[in-house]
Amino acid sequence: MVSLRPSWNSVWILADSPGLRHSFPPVAAPPHLDAFPSYQAKTLHKATSLTWDSFLSATVSIDPFRSSRSSCSVPMFRHSVRRLAVAAAKAAEPSAHTIAVSQAQGVSRGLTGAIGNTPLIRLNHLSEETGCEILGKAEFMNPGGSVKDRAALYVVKDAEERGLLKAGGTVVEGTAGNTGIGLAHVCRSRGYKLVIYMPNTQSQGKIDLLRLLGAEVYPVPAVAFDNPENYNHQARRHAERLDNAVWTNQFDNTANRRAHIETTGPEIWAQTQGKVDAFTCATGTAGTLAGITRYLKEVSNGRVKSFLADPPGSVLHSYISSGGKLIERTGSSITEGIGQGRITDNLQPDIGLVDGSLTIADEKSIEMVYRCLDEEGLYLGASSSLNVVAAKEVAQKLGKGHTVVTVLCDGAYRYADRLFSRKWLTDKKLLGAIPKHLEKYIVLP
Repeated sequence: MVSLRPSWNSVWILADSPGLRHSFPPVAAPPHLDAFPSYQAKTLHKATSLTWDSFLSATVSIDPFRSSRSSCSVPMFRHSVRRLAVAAAKAAEPSAHTIAVSQAQGVSRGLTGAIGNTPLIRLNHLSEETGCEILGKAEFMNPGGSVKDRAALYVVKDAEERGLLKAGGTVVEGTAGNTGIGLAHVCRSRGYKLVIYMPNTQSQGKIDLLRLLGAEVYPVPAVAFDNPENYNHQARRHAERLDNAVWTNQFDNTANRRAHIETTGPEIWAQTQGKVDAFTCATGTAGTLAGITRYLKEVSNGRVKSFLADPPGSVLHSYISSGGKLIERTGSSITEGIGQGRITDNLQPDIGLVDGSLTIADEKSIEMVYRCLDEEGLYLGASSSLNVVAAKEVAQKLGKGHTVVTVLCDGAYRYADRLFSRKWLTDKKLLGAIPKHLEKYIVLP
């Protein structure tokens, strides 16, 4: 009788014949499931089970005494077993690798099933420079190209679950860009119409893409939130005029925050195996910052630090650094979709969990756009690059040996006509912020 007995350390080929015992190289053990949230542990357990099911499918029984060729010699039997053992080991070898296959590498149920489970990328040069592990959550790898895919899916699902949105309905949102793009993808995949109101300061590339994806787009003058003509208020009024329509209200709809409590935060914790010391990112709606902060604080019993990164023109840095006493808005920023003039409902429950804040000048953000391209091969937008600058500064603040995670919220594809244009950089007085050896990437007039 020949049997295959799997173990976490090795695979043994056993035979009843004397001397026929062969050991093959160890098969990788599964990750320690305790390091993962329950839903991910189930996924890993399933992957592990599939691995061994595949392996055990190679198990065969050979009983030469019941064979019609029962007169076969022991040497011939030994030779056959050796051949079988080699074949079985080869069959098992590829399946062992499925233990390391993530959920994102499997088959997703449509576009929405592919949202999330993004890689965590080590930024090698900055990690070496600071003596810390600086890790970026590659949210640009979501199907809609940004971190906002997560919020888009959750606010639509929330409307469905509450009976506010039925088949053939219309989603209306006020957005500076990426949430609209995420909603456009989600709405197309689920059969809804989409209407977007946005500030007319956004890049033409975003507007064109939204229309290409089937959205009805209304660029309107950029005015403060307390002005009734603010793009969010116009979106709300539009939804109120329609039947079977919902204003998803990304800024104050806490389904946005819940997306990151239930997905992004657990992913970061699992990917780092709990070895994360700090998290930082900028915020617009605050769903990403608040949700990830809430999860990491709870799972680490408060050990993980959280820092808000703010561009010029936002009030959040002054609010947090003053303990809620000051709300100061100074300057403006080239970044899109981040910065805020108020405390949103997504941020309000968790603002007390934020340990500190940083304000990041545009000069630092634009330099990091070019550095990430040159040093890391990452083609990032200005908001992502602002987050990377913040991660670097938090790492320097904490000292060597710490792990800092940030969000690479989107790529530079939608902003290339600005970020890599000599005229635009000159007009914004940012040309001097680009190091001379990186000016080779300024390829547009």
